[in-house]
Amino acid sequence: MVLVGLPGTGKSTVGRRVAALLGCDFVDTDHLIRQTTGQSSADLLRAKGEEYFREQEFNSLRRALDSDGVVATGGGVVSTPEARKLLKSAPTVWLDSSDQQLERRVRYGDRPLLGTNPRKQLAVLRAQRTSWYEEVARVKVMSNGSEAAVANEIAELAKEWTCE
Repeated sequence: MVLVGLPGTGKSTVGRRVAALLGCDFVDTDHLIRQTTGQSSADLLRAKGEEYFREQEFNSLRRALDSDGVVATGGGVVSTPEARKLLKSAPTVWLDSSDQQLERRVRYGDRPLLGTNPRKQLAVLRAQRTSWYEEVARVKVMSNGSEAAVANEIAELAKEWTCE
């Protein structure tokens, strides 16, 4: 199962909980990028630019999909047609949150693509990416509630998606 969504929707946090509930592995594509490049996603974006970063992100997505666990992706993984094709072949859940919740969650994080005005940039990203999230996801789950409640909801929805 793969989790996609805007920055701040809780993909990594909720993903860990879902994996625990389902008794399977958890893989975070940002972690795979760090393993491969030796840099965090934020540092890699600043140092090499978005095009290079998206290449690394796509490679990490391919690696992550080799696992039978829960995969948390970066918010922009849906930006390329190649990645969307891969995501459509996997059980993909779109996590979404209210704009206010997203803004609260990303306020103190290191997120270069959000710049100095996260509220405005999140609105831009939502406008750009919503159709892509709709394209790849089997289901959309609102993640405004507690992490535990959201994870339980996803685990219930995913009972037919097995983790080995």
